[in-house]
Amino acid sequence: MGQVQGSSDKEVTLQNIQDLYRKFASECPSGNLHLHEFKRIFGVTSSSSEEESAYMDNVFRSFDANKDGKIDFMEYVAAVHLVLRGKLEDKLRWSFKVFDRDGNGCLDRQEVKHILKVGIIYKIKRHTDPGLTVNVEDTCNRIFELVDKNKDSQITLEEFMEGAEKDPWVMEQLKLDIGPCEWFIEQQEGHKPRK
Repeated sequence: MGQVQGSSDKEVTLQNIQDLYRKFASECPSGNLHLHEFKRIFGVTSSSSEEESAYMDNVFRSFDANKDGKIDFMEYVAAVHLVLRGKLEDKLRWSFKVFDRDGNGCLDRQEVKHILKVGIIYKIKRHTDPGLTVNVEDTCNRIFELVDKNKDSQITLEEFMEGAEKDPWVMEQLKLDIGPCEWFIEQQEGHKPRK
């Protein structure tokens, strides 16, 4: 979820953020960032997996506050601020919104399994653990045992936030791991996005 910055994350300065805003204005002169451009920024291409593409669709949707199919400059500013400098509580709320694929205000087992699958893909792609093997079904069951307080097979926002804040293992499993600070620094230094 990007809530807890690892020791490898670098500090993003106000100057860095201003540079990113200028980059948005120059690359999106219409004032709008469309889904295909958003995916390109994060290295999601036509050869990416269906899970990765769907995941970035949800991230895009979470930033598109007025649901018009594009991210305007104000939505972009809010997104950059949230991802790079937001409080843990705000990032947890955002993460929940990203994971709630059907937008019903609860996470079901399929949505949690999707989170786990995408998390594994990103960890492997970032080479943090190339030999990573996780039993998605068992991990999903354990998350529901720890987080689903009323045992209704749905995780509400409140249960999600409480579970993530109280249990480091749950936080790690539900973490949006897009490495925003590292990605931002790479973009400013002119590196290509992660593939």
